[in-house]
Amino acid sequence: MVVLNRQSGTNTAHKTIARRRSLTERVFIALVCLPLLLAPLVSAADQNAPELPELFAKLKAETDPAVAKSIEEQIWQHWFVAPDDEAASMLSQISQAMSMGQFDIALRLCNQLVYIYPEFAEGWNRRATVQYQLKNHAASVADIRETIRLEPRHFGAISGLGLIFLRTKDYPAALEAFEQVLTISPASVNAKRSIEFVRSEMGREI
Repeated sequence: MVVLNRQSGTNTAHKTIARRRSLTERVFIALVCLPLLLAPLVSAADQNAPELPELFAKLKAETDPAVAKSIEEQIWQHWFVAPDDEAASMLSQISQAMSMGQFDIALRLCNQLVYIYPEFAEGWNRRATVQYQLKNHAASVADIRETIRLEPRHFGAISGLGLIFLRTKDYPAALEAFEQVLTISPASVNAKRSIEFVRSEMGREI
């Protein structure tokens, strides 16, 4: 009986860990990975695009999650547009390397991108994502900080910050990050789910 109870407890613990990993992975894919694999659809933009203030105003006022997601996608498309053809080529190569799991190659390309185009916010965000995949958490946080310096409204980068804190079990910092996302995109389903999950984890530690 003791052995069976231990096994049952172990199985429960494994299921709990799997649930935590599953949620983190789903949020990461939804907030970070999928947008990075989208191709730019606009011709001239980045974080300084003149269309962004109006889009962010609409996003803040929107209450329908589906509509909010559509607005977020429009914002991402502006962020993705590189300063010139060389930077666009680098972004394409980075996306390809990431999709194939070649994160060391992606990191080298990102290093070149941020060195040549230090004012391009998405270059820093892309490198932060690669660093996250490589579990270089401190480096990822540093790149996220630079992304936010250039684009304070970058809900993707802020969400990434929350995911890092979630992975490292800094739950108060994770909660603060996801709540910040809600100030930018109040209808974000992923941010709300992440907040709910973080609060449940904080409750476990009491």
